[in-house]
Amino acid sequence: MELLECKHLYKEFDGKQVLKDINFKIPKGKIIGLLGKNGAGKSTLIKLINDLLTSNSGEILINGKKPGVESKKIIAYLPERTYLDKEMKVNQAIKYFSEFYENFDKEKAINLLKDLNLDINKKISKMSKGMQEKLQLILVMSRKADLYILDEPLGGVDPATRDYILDTILSNFNEGASVIISTHLIADIERILDEVIFVNEGEIILTSSADELRNKEKASIDEVFRRYFKC
Repeated sequence: MELLECKHLYKEFDGKQVLKDINFKIPKGKIIGLLGKNGAGKSTLIKLINDLLTSNSGEILINGKKPGVESKKIIAYLPERTYLDKEMKVNQAIKYFSEFYENFDKEKAINLLKDLNLDINKKISKMSKGMQEKLQLILVMSRKADLYILDEPLGGVDPATRDYILDTILSNFNEGASVIISTHLIADIERILDEVIFVNEGEIILTSSADELRNKEKASIDEVFRRYFKC
């Protein structure tokens, strides 16, 4: 059984088709890049998988079941925009995650924060944007999930923070789990990808193993992406 399967998925808003006949499967133990320009439909697809939106037609199966309460228990989701209450202190955010998610590893989160020399009594509003991004990622990656979905985790942060984020993803996702990273910053993440899915104007235009695509095109994934999208 595939970890995630999308079959003939369609979604429209106000009569405009934003996803058209989306079909793909994701096995366990892979890091997948969901790649496309801004507005390609990536975030809409992610929200459907997370049961935050409902498709007009088609089917999503997570471990063979439709999105719902059970799928949310095994998916760790990092949305594009920060959702933490900035009036919270770091230790309060950790307590919140620990109480809300049965699979949250509090000790792991604290150890990762210690790596940053971050005062857990610090108020989130007093932290830099980059540090808030790191905190949110640590909270998500400290869950023992089956599927991690990260929507634009590198957006708006400096190159050093990007490196930290990628290393944290590589080092901390649950063994046997899969990771979907949605981004348009291909060059920054391609070194960690096993597979890629190219999305353009609501349609999947390419799915491939990362290594097979590089070998076939004799180019980096970033270069192939630029050819497809004429960046």
